[in-house]
Amino acid sequence: MIHQLNQLYPVRYTALGLCAVGLVLSLCGLLAFGFSLWLSALACVLGGLVSLGFYDLRQTRHAVLRNYPVIGHLRFMLEYIRPEVRQYFIESDSEAAPFSRAQRSLVYQRAKGEPDNRPFGTQLDVRAHGYEWVNHSMAPTQLPSHDFRVWIGGSPDAPSPSVQPCTQPYHASVFNISAMSFGALSANAVLALNKGAKAGGFAHDTGEGSISRYHREHGGDLIWEIGSGYFGCRNSDGTFSEERFAANATDPQVKMIELKLSQGAKPGHGGVLPGAKVTAEIAEARGVAVGETCVSPASHGAFKTPVEMMQFIGRLRTLSGGKPTGFKFCLGHPWEWFAIVKAMQVTGITPDFIVVDGAEGGTGAAPVEFIDHVGAPLQEGLLLVHSTLVGVNLRDRVRLGCAGKVVSAFDIARMMALGADWCNAGRGFMLALGCIQAQTCHTGHCPTGVTTQDPLRQQALVVPDKATRVAQFHRSTLHALQELVQAAGLRHPNEITAHHIVRRISDTHVRLLSNLITRMQPGALLGPLDAQHNVFRQYWPLASAHSFQACEPELEPSVPHHVELVQAVAAGATAAQTPHPVA
Repeated sequence: MIHQLNQLYPVRYTALGLCAVGLVLSLCGLLAFGFSLWLSALACVLGGLVSLGFYDLRQTRHAVLRNYPVIGHLRFMLEYIRPEVRQYFIESDSEAAPFSRAQRSLVYQRAKGEPDNRPFGTQLDVRAHGYEWVNHSMAPTQLPSHDFRVWIGGSPDAPSPSVQPCTQPYHASVFNISAMSFGALSANAVLALNKGAKAGGFAHDTGEGSISRYHREHGGDLIWEIGSGYFGCRNSDGTFSEERFAANATDPQVKMIELKLSQGAKPGHGGVLPGAKVTAEIAEARGVAVGETCVSPASHGAFKTPVEMMQFIGRLRTLSGGKPTGFKFCLGHPWEWFAIVKAMQVTGITPDFIVVDGAEGGTGAAPVEFIDHVGAPLQEGLLLVHSTLVGVNLRDRVRLGCAGKVVSAFDIARMMALGADWCNAGRGFMLALGCIQAQTCHTGHCPTGVTTQDPLRQQALVVPDKATRVAQFHRSTLHALQELVQAAGLRHPNEITAHHIVRRISDTHVRLLSNLITRMQPGALLGPLDAQHNVFRQYWPLASAHSFQACEPELEPSVPHHVELVQAVAAGATAAQTPHPVA
């Protein structure tokens, strides 16, 4: 019967037909009974729907609307609110990405100072493959404070032995705010983050958008990130400016200098901020003209080889007055990382720190292919960086930070077990500001005012309240870390090793993490590679301190004798000792 009816009048036009019939009846009612407010309103609404239906039939952009006029819009409405419907009514506490409801709730509770205890038992499947836990001790410790810190750039008692050494070491918290630029974040978000960092005594990374007036207002410790666009330290043609760098870097509020090579969410991509979005405030921070398009190239112009990169790091350290200087990157080609390490050996210049960014890291916007399929995840990147530095006896001179979905005390403990000295978090602190994971960061329509430059929208983010939440989230997370460290019978998170973490690998087997990862012996890369992991056997010989390209070992440029001597002295060798093998 429906099929026969469809031959006479397409059933899919029913919504449009009902609107037309309703419009006719409402108009007849107006003619029969005179003016009526509700009939007039009804006629206007139905008239609008009928007009919309005829427009749907004529437009050529959406096939659904041509076939289903009026009612087809319901499909787009439901699609628009689908993430919210799923987030609030359908998904379980352990589902969703990038952060589950359980993870978000933990941050919200800690940021608000609410109890984060959970009744009745774990909601995780302890039989699931990949489930991990920390082995506890029968003799737990009692620690006086949760304010765990690490010296970066040597320490007052043990100055850095690097050529062009650090003379202003920084005593950093083991949990800090990751790189997020003003422009990607709103002014109020930056103000709240920095005020919270000041109150909690931890560091705030500026992101490559440089130091804005909002970073300076509350005086919280800053890690100044220098990207390939050299914002805040650039000449008018986009090249690096020593004078402008020194003016910012010597500011007492700036505690460390971080050279950004790549970002976990979009390594090797670079970025562009269209001129239309470059406001007076952004232009002031970045050192560009208002309305000028800001280009961050995929690679740096100040250096082209690993040796030049180390020399540039030494130059930045000197210009900053001896502050800790290092770099951030997401691991890509292994031979490029090995080339950087060989450049450290050749020049005797070592970075004071390296931040390893994982591919699971976040960003305001990036191509899907880059977010999903480019760059090494944090575990693999951190392990390779840590192992390589151990293998060339440089690990004690270089501190390792890391970033990539770190929001809980266990996340911090696990990363430190893999070799990190401290952890950074970006989205965790955004959640502390009130972010609801709406994933509209790139649209300018952030519902909580965190990632928008709309003055009205960012007014929703009240700085004093959110700054308190930022500080409370940091304090509560480190308090939880203190309890984990105590339970394991340790004195400091840096004592956590892969021997303390256990992972389930099947229904009937578990393994210590130390038995699942490759462990490097100190100095092992300075001799024969036969016993090393295949990545070292295959790529270490191809790495050159003089090029980021893979080189045949016999074609690599020779190292000047005086450079070998500098390397030997920096490594603690004597003139009578044979210098460490280099590229």
